[in-house]
Amino acid sequence: MEVLQHVLAFIFALGILVTFHEYGHFWVARKCNVKILRFSIGFGRPLWKRTFGKDRTELVIAALPLGGYVKMLDEREGQVPVEELSRTFNRQPLSQRTAIVLAGPLFNFLFAILAYWMMYMVGLTGLQPLVGEVEPQSIASDAGIRSDDKVIAVDTRETATWTMVVDNLVNSVVDGGRVKLTLSRPDGVEREVFINLQDVSIDDLAEKGLLEHIGITPKQFIVPAVIGEVQAGLAADRAGLQAGDKILRVNEIEIKDWRDWVEVIRKNPETQLSVEVQQGEELKIITLRPDRKQLEQGEEIGFIGAINRAPPLLVAEESYSPIPALARAIFRTFDMSWLTLRMLGKMITGEASYRNLSGPISIAQYAGESAENGLAAFLWFLGIVSVSLGVLNLLPVPLLDGGHLLYYLIEFCRRKPVSETAQLVGQQIGLFILLALMVLVFYNDIVRLTG
Repeated sequence: MEVLQHVLAFIFALGILVTFHEYGHFWVARKCNVKILRFSIGFGRPLWKRTFGKDRTELVIAALPLGGYVKMLDEREGQVPVEELSRTFNRQPLSQRTAIVLAGPLFNFLFAILAYWMMYMVGLTGLQPLVGEVEPQSIASDAGIRSDDKVIAVDTRETATWTMVVDNLVNSVVDGGRVKLTLSRPDGVEREVFINLQDVSIDDLAEKGLLEHIGITPKQFIVPAVIGEVQAGLAADRAGLQAGDKILRVNEIEIKDWRDWVEVIRKNPETQLSVEVQQGEELKIITLRPDRKQLEQGEEIGFIGAINRAPPLLVAEESYSPIPALARAIFRTFDMSWLTLRMLGKMITGEASYRNLSGPISIAQYAGESAENGLAAFLWFLGIVSVSLGVLNLLPVPLLDGGHLLYYLIEFCRRKPVSETAQLVGQQIGLFILLALMVLVFYNDIVRLTG
């Protein structure tokens, strides 16, 4: 069931992003009076087909949901009636062909702005960035970070949650420099410290988390073992657990806090447990059988679909009214685009490992997990993937939009189109690069799954 949920979330997310990308090409082509023959979501055999509009354009949903395309009338792909020659793509001015090709990636960036805008209005919640333990002789201790510090800003960016702290620090890891943290003590006194991230690489972060690597353990709180939310259809729901239930014992063993409860569940996949719970004033014994869940590293744990709600004092929310939310969405889209470019640059130069690339399997996992964590998390996921698609499609690789734009740049400089022979060779090179990349990301996914 969990695999099915992840697959459906992946197909839904990718369907939205591909549709938006291809609609960019479609919309601008229509504005340039180019005839559209087919608008396809997915590749391969059509599963569903309809025609619409005066041009009888085919709208297709195909079997392989890993992309899509807009097929336009073009003399290079067959004979065209004389009366429709003016509506062929290849006969359009260079400026219009450029606009049509560029529209797809630009619509990905527009979608990212929309997703982030909605995310900031819905509100992102997370734990306040309170420092628990600081490892001796670590990057954090050398910078002067102490237990009970609260991180209130990274450089000039305010940080209400640990997620915001990590997001901003990752940018500094890619740059490999020093970053300023503004900290506050419990008595309200503020100070500034500088963390040296020159020796921290992107590959280091693939091995363990950023906070762990620099020597920070977020402050741990004793959270009571009280169910905050139960996900429909999963083990907790099937057993009859409800929001507000307090877990007292499991198999006669006392449960002191939420961490104890999670540890018992994780260690007992598909094992029948006798759980004593308090529902209001009533004590009940519930039989619970956790589902089995496989983590990315291959470890199998118990999972029941019950979420705890931390005490409100420990939780912070980042949310804004529409205008400030839009400004932050635009900034975040630019920031993520620039970060993606720098990451790709480091991979090309060998400063970052190819192991950081994720394929469809990993993306499906992230899609499912973000969907389980609520609307804001899913919008965050959509924004990241949309930015990635926009940036990747602009790379100067034949068969991608960026490859066509490279041809148009050469055409602009030479005052004549790139020869068909050169374009054919470029297509073969581009196909080889894309196939090699696909094999690589699938290999990375399989390695992650198998540990």
